Amino acid sequence: MSASAFVVIAIVTVAGALAAACLRKLIHAALCLVVAFLGIAAFYFLLGAEFVGLVQVFVYVGAVAVLIVFTILLTRREDEDDVGFNWGGVIVALAVFGVLSWAILKTTSLSIAPPAIEALTVKRIGQILMTDYIWPLQCVGVLLTAALIGALVLVMEEKR
Repeated sequence: MSASAFVVIAIVTVAGALAAACLRKLIHAALCLVVAFLGIAAFYFLLGAEFVGLVQVFVYVGAVAVLIVFTILLTRREDEDDVGFNWGGVIVALAVFGVLSWAILKTTSLSIAPPAIEALTVKRIGQILMTDYIWPLQCVGVLLTAALIGALVLVMEEKR
């Protein structure tokens, strides 16, 4: 892993996360959250986990972030005055950072070398899903189909 690429991605990711926590306008905070999600996906790509990076982009950037932006745009009214900096967000972000740093540093597994494992490719993930986990995969497919049909039923207008 390239140290300079890691530093650049880390700065972009942390800046996006801090901006998402500190900005007063929700739409700006949501767009900064997209930058943080893309930074996390870049970390996955840098580590060689292309499948997880693509899932991060598709699910979080492509679905969750777009859902957040549309929800803000459809429900938010700009009635209140947006002045000043959100120091509460900075305090909460620093508190969470402190607690997570303390937990990581107190972990004993940092000194243990990880065992060598073979690389997990997209082909191998597909083989495992279609052999060992076929029933859970089918159940998730049926559940998502039922949720989609339920959402369509809820938003359909009755014709009288």
